[in-house]
Amino acid sequence: MSPDIFWFLPTSGDTRYLGKSDFGRPPTPAYMRQVAATADDLGYDGLLLPTGSSCLDAWITAATLADATRRIKLLVALRTSVTGPTLAARQAATLDRALGGRLLLNVVPGGDATELGADGVFLDHDARYAAADEFLTVWRRIVAGETVDFRGDYVDVRQARNFHPPVQRPYPPLYMGGSSPAAHGLAGKHIDAYLSWGEPPAAVAEKFADVRRRAAEHGRTVRLGVRLHVIVRETEAEAWADADRLISRLTDADIARAQAQYARMDSVGQQRMAQLHGGRRDKLEISPNLWAGVGLVRGGAGTALVGDPETVAARLREYQALGADTFVLSGYPHLEESIRFAELVFPLLGKTPVTERDLTVTGGAFDARAQQQGIAPVVGPTVAGQTETRA
Repeated sequence: MSPDIFWFLPTSGDTRYLGKSDFGRPPTPAYMRQVAATADDLGYDGLLLPTGSSCLDAWITAATLADATRRIKLLVALRTSVTGPTLAARQAATLDRALGGRLLLNVVPGGDATELGADGVFLDHDARYAAADEFLTVWRRIVAGETVDFRGDYVDVRQARNFHPPVQRPYPPLYMGGSSPAAHGLAGKHIDAYLSWGEPPAAVAEKFADVRRRAAEHGRTVRLGVRLHVIVRETEAEAWADADRLISRLTDADIARAQAQYARMDSVGQQRMAQLHGGRRDKLEISPNLWAGVGLVRGGAGTALVGDPETVAARLREYQALGADTFVLSGYPHLEESIRFAELVFPLLGKTPVTERDLTVTGGAFDARAQQQGIAPVVGPTVAGQTETRA
């Protein structure tokens, strides 16, 4: 079966090089619409809108894309630590209505204590997940149409209700990542689709098995997916050259500074990303075609599949064999890489990109193959030396 393939909206900016870049693109509303509309036109199934202090607000950005996109689903962060379930239920229902039922929600309890402190949240790691459990218990009931009274350790509501239901019933689907036991427990109890960052297949298989087991304890099943970067080119050599180019402007000081920052975080997933490479440039291919160079200076998902189309498709199918039915992908710059991946890899995964692949050579009126297939008009001279078009 063809997997669901999502792309990524670079709401903190875009670049051709990690680290210092002469080609940085600010996350302007116009560029966000361009990336989103391109992914929509190409046939991607979804678009992840990230969250964080360096990102544009995901909810407002998603609202601005309602009229700029037609069918692509928007995966928007539901930050359980910094908002209440009643307001979040109202926002989700409203946005789902504005999108015509295209909203997906990415549950984020939070992984950076410094960032959370700036938002006035001072819960430790496991407490954040305990609070998220109460939040989702209440949120799911409110969005489903119930009037809720609930008093817990972190959530306390009286007669909480949402008056305008979402298009999707009982609520827009919930996605979540996370590598800790607390995250897996929350996923098993509440989440519809669990996403692992791109670790070697054996490690991902262990995480999938644990989430499945925890879901079964609640009589549930959970969909599975993987979040990755991609660097796909027509040849292996080109792909690996572009991987090297992406980190070519990083200094050792840049890497050390970034790794020190991530080491202070209490995110288990971030710790696992750092352990894949140890901050070293010479140990970046951690599994066949799985490259950890992005994680040298980027938090969150830090690995990329690198290779020619056939190889990258084969590696994705390895994750599919483990149970993954969704891939959330990104690449630098995000506009160009979304086009390249769709054109080169979609057909190998059973997806049809919205392109004219194999139909035309130049796309012009004088394209002989297009004329033979009845796509382009035939153009010829007239007696007056001008041209005429014959159907």
